[in-house]
Amino acid sequence: MDGNHETADPLAAKSAFYEPRRGGFVASELTRGPWDPDAQHAGPPAALLGREVERLAGIGDGPADRIVGRITFEILAPVPIAAVRASAAVVRPGRRVDMVEATLTDDSGEPLVRARAWRLLRRRVELPPTPPLSDRRPPPPEEVETNDSFFPTGSEVGYHTAMEGRFVSGAFTEPGPGVAWMRMRHPLVAGEEPSPLQRVLVAADSGNGISGPLDFRRFVFVNVDLSVHLARMPVGEWVCLDAVTAPEPTGIGLTGAVILDEDGPIGLAAQTLLVAER
Repeated sequence: MDGNHETADPLAAKSAFYEPRRGGFVASELTRGPWDPDAQHAGPPAALLGREVERLAGIGDGPADRIVGRITFEILAPVPIAAVRASAAVVRPGRRVDMVEATLTDDSGEPLVRARAWRLLRRRVELPPTPPLSDRRPPPPEEVETNDSFFPTGSEVGYHTAMEGRFVSGAFTEPGPGVAWMRMRHPLVAGEEPSPLQRVLVAADSGNGISGPLDFRRFVFVNVDLSVHLARMPVGEWVCLDAVTAPEPTGIGLTGAVILDEDGPIGLAAQTLLVAER
């Protein structure tokens, strides 16, 4: 657990989202999502696959000089709070750009989440002044009160307690667009410091929750995918999502979010939603 954060007693025994075990990982209750008490929130599995992508050896200059410019996750099935395995491979090598595929499976080998990512060579380029992704600049997290109120999931421990949230506008329990800072209260993998990419991915899947336009008690608005585009990695522990969700009577919804750190915008996230009455 991060030494800078104090947590409530139910979290004291939960040191990380995942514990390494026999070549795979065992998910803790900290991964629990809001839709099913036996299934993980998609943020931790996304971050776990991101970990595989960034650790994978590359071609030429190697992974240390490559940055993930885009990563898309296809959520094939609910991810159980149980043992999982993660793997990745370069499927399109290149000197300046490569494509990586990563897969999360259950212990039997059944695919649960698949991801594809572009890794681009990182080099300093002198550019003329250009407009940012967004002109909006939320106040820094230290100027925003902690607001951890979450949907009534019925579970004492889960993703909603493993993450700290500070809303600039909106709330998880307030329908409509929202802007929120988020940070991990625990490492992704026990004994490891989360990487900047992991910090982005564990939070980015929360866009539809931060900006949920419908009553959680009456509707589900769960995403079937997540795409994250990044111009750079975040600085510091905090990641901000400036999100809006638009549900349609067709039963389909879309969520879009600008991703920021304390220096400004760093990327974009998008989700396709299944919208239905409970």
